[in-house]
Amino acid sequence: MNYNWLLYIAAFASAFAITLVTTPLAKKISVKAGAIDVPKDRGMHKKPMPRMGGIAIVLGFMITVLVLYRFNPEMNVKQFAGFVMGASIIVVLGMIDDIKNLRARLKFCVQIVAALIVIYSGTKINVVMWPVTTYLQKFSVPITLVWIVGVTNAVNLIDGLDGLAAGVSSIAALCLMVLCLMTGSTTAVMLTAALAGACLGFLPRNFNPAEIFMGDTGSTFLGFVLAVTSILGVFKGYAILALIVSMLCLGLPIFDTLFAMLRRMAKHQPIMKADRGHLHHRLIDRGFSQRQAVLILYIVSFLCGLLAIFISFKDSRIFVVVILTVIILSILIYYFNVYIKNKNQ
Repeated sequence: MNYNWLLYIAAFASAFAITLVTTPLAKKISVKAGAIDVPKDRGMHKKPMPRMGGIAIVLGFMITVLVLYRFNPEMNVKQFAGFVMGASIIVVLGMIDDIKNLRARLKFCVQIVAALIVIYSGTKINVVMWPVTTYLQKFSVPITLVWIVGVTNAVNLIDGLDGLAAGVSSIAALCLMVLCLMTGSTTAVMLTAALAGACLGFLPRNFNPAEIFMGDTGSTFLGFVLAVTSILGVFKGYAILALIVSMLCLGLPIFDTLFAMLRRMAKHQPIMKADRGHLHHRLIDRGFSQRQAVLILYIVSFLCGLLAIFISFKDSRIFVVVILTVIILSILIYYFNVYIKNKNQ
């Protein structure tokens, strides 16, 4: 077996096992630290829940990559150090927020600092191959900053149902892994494999009915890692197409966040104000159970990721695949609408 494949399998299996084993520990830490999510009007749970389960995801991922990075001959030490430092800041911020409920502006500012550390360690979106290169080159840093902070918060915003953020993130990580394999970025493949393993290791205790929530500790960490790995792998190889491909891989959280911002702006509400207008809330309000809503959103995420992978193939078959995907999505949407109408009658 190829050396790199052993590395990728080890990353996935190790992160999965560590997260699975440490989730009960994260539950105990949550209770002792007072990181408890009490039922709210827009919440889905009816009893207090420990909400710092993200500690297990972080442990599974970080222990794995810190041990295995030595076996990656392509690892850029400066970039890796910047990534670890930025991710650590996001984790500490998330833990404090899960305990103290910090103000949104403060969290946003700290996230910017974490993103800038990653950027100035050498990880940023390269716009050299984009159209209007001379004009866009000077915007490389702000474009990267918006991407990292935006994806970090997008994943956080979809963490509203049992197993939703962990499942969607694992699907996104696996799709990004395939794309990174195609670009030949060993580091990005290892990171996405570890992230997918950590997410799936957390799901057994997080899927409905959940025993523990990941909280901001987990959701913002997942978003941060997904954003950075997409830059290391996907943006490295597809030029302007990378933006489309990456947005499709992370389609559900990104578009749900964009619609949330537009919805709040239209209502003249603060952009960061929480509401029950997210897609998962709408599915619940339409009569779906938590499991049904989550599975529907898993399917949407999988189809978006599949479309991103096929678009990256420079082949005439892409048109066939795109058409088939559109047809499948149209059928799903049609039967979904029929189901809703029947439910309302």
